Amino acid sequence: MATLLYDADANIELIQQKRIAIIGYGSQGHAHALNLRDSGCTVLIGLPEISRSRARAEKDGFSPLLPHEAAAQADCIMLLVPDQYQGQVYSESIKETLAPGKLLLVAHGFGLHYGQIVPPDNIDVAMVAPNGPGVQLRQMYVASSGIPALWTIYQDVSGHARELTISYARALGCTRAGIIQTTLAEETETDLFAEQVVLCGGLTSLIRNAFETLVEAGYQPEVAYTCCLQEVKLIADLLYKGGIHFMHNSISDTAEFGDYLTGPRIIGQQSREQMRNVLHEIQDGTFARNWILENQAGRPTLQALRRKDAAHQIEAVGKHMRQMLP
Repeated sequence: MATLLYDADANIELIQQKRIAIIGYGSQGHAHALNLRDSGCTVLIGLPEISRSRARAEKDGFSPLLPHEAAAQADCIMLLVPDQYQGQVYSESIKETLAPGKLLLVAHGFGLHYGQIVPPDNIDVAMVAPNGPGVQLRQMYVASSGIPALWTIYQDVSGHARELTISYARALGCTRAGIIQTTLAEETETDLFAEQVVLCGGLTSLIRNAFETLVEAGYQPEVAYTCCLQEVKLIADLLYKGGIHFMHNSISDTAEFGDYLTGPRIIGQQSREQMRNVLHEIQDGTFARNWILENQAGRPTLQALRRKDAAHQIEAVGKHMRQMLP
């Protein structure tokens, strides 16, 4: 069983004594910066001059610096730009500012695990990865609660990386809920796998295929949308609250019986084999290489898939239904 650490296991004063540079001010960046500041930390924001996030950071009471300026002045640097830009931002704005005694932090292992970031061997490197989007991280903190996080130490040169990393997690509010130690490989690979197989790729493909099957069979698109997409939240809430067994106890016996009989027919051995293939591509770096090359080429495949996705019938029906329903 994994061991969880809580507030009592972390000394928040350690991170309060450091100057922290938050590089990026998007979903995670703004939440980290605001939570850290509210926890009594000194926070610097690093953003390019042309960044659209500058106005938001200024509205929140920060005076953004350029990324290399913020990194140079900080003791701890948290890199919170999207995965596909981390290597470039690190090389151009952070690498030359690193010196012994500094701590480089990430909130997802992609850049380090796949070699986009290669830190020098004379600094501390660690990860604190909240298990949720930035808006939830901020909302829960304001509500005097928190969301769990995964953490790991990649390099501990000073001998104090562990204590400081846990202190950072406490300032985020994550030790209120509990933080779990992991590895870069485990966090990165399981995160990508879950996104592709369940949370995003698997779920959306299942919804669209079910919707199309009903519509092709002559059922009303609005009815198909309601039962195949809208009701997903109701089941997801039950799963979140108590797990699969709790969900089964909360639905009708008819639905539960259909779950046991039909679920394995839809997600069966063939799906399991494809899941193994997906995991292998994540583990050997195939997916990461494809994503990096996609960005270097200007994202032609992503843009085409976005256009196709937006043109699907379920999107038009969904827009209409959301306007009609309270």
